[in-house]
Amino acid sequence: MYKVVRRDEIAPNVHIIEIEVPGIAEKARPGQFVLIMPDETGERVPFTISDWNVEKGTITIFFLEVGISTAKMARIKSGGALYSVSGPLGKPTRIDNFGSVVCGGGCYGIGAVYPVARAMKKAGNTVTTIIEARSAYLVYLEEQLKEVSDKVLVGTADGSRGSKGMVPDILTKLLQNGETFDRSYFVGCTFMMMNCSNITRPYNIKTLVALNPIMVDGTGMCGCCRVTVGGETRFACVDGPEFDGHRVDWEEIFKRKSIYVKNEAMAYQFYDQAKGLDCIAN
Repeated sequence: MYKVVRRDEIAPNVHIIEIEVPGIAEKARPGQFVLIMPDETGERVPFTISDWNVEKGTITIFFLEVGISTAKMARIKSGGALYSVSGPLGKPTRIDNFGSVVCGGGCYGIGAVYPVARAMKKAGNTVTTIIEARSAYLVYLEEQLKEVSDKVLVGTADGSRGSKGMVPDILTKLLQNGETFDRSYFVGCTFMMMNCSNITRPYNIKTLVALNPIMVDGTGMCGCCRVTVGGETRFACVDGPEFDGHRVDWEEIFKRKSIYVKNEAMAYQFYDQAKGLDCIAN
């Protein structure tokens, strides 16, 4: 069992959880993830590591409550425990002094983009960070991102904070206004990452995206997280999770991610009605 130092809902349906795992905290790098089982019968779910503290021996992740496993995690109180935490997994982000870097994050990706922006800034890059949300009340981590970025731009679908629009809209305006970038990095929903990759392609901006396909094993043995990049099969867990956004087969990813959508929705509804969630909180 792994102690939960902190678990709070920082925005509607968005949670932060800090976990005591000294071995993982010591080895964690930007872009890597962990696999978490909330309880002994739970599934193994991947979460990007958003921060880590070697002295405290903790890691921090952000997650959305979207299914049974994340619902269980959302009901764990500070001081509680998780059954299993494995990692760090995946290849770290390549950090170097590229010059000018733009980072984009949406939803859970706002937390996931933080360690990359921080590392890019520390390496000497000029960092522009763009974050998106449906409305102002769903924006989080803005002040922390300002501390590790030269510029932070916020987009909301309803225009209640920052610019009206999402990461692709803001990115398009920046490029049309003559801003140039030597590197771009995006993490969040698949649609946003695909659109941003299509936007940077004509400008020949090297673009990395953190893919989030269905994952089970996390060590390259089950093959569930396979994606096609440059016409070749890759496993997101061991070859990624970051890939060249200009070479990803986006249509395949959308199809594979939608396979169990109805099953997941039905399972979540059944579990909630059975009051299984209430048991976790006690």
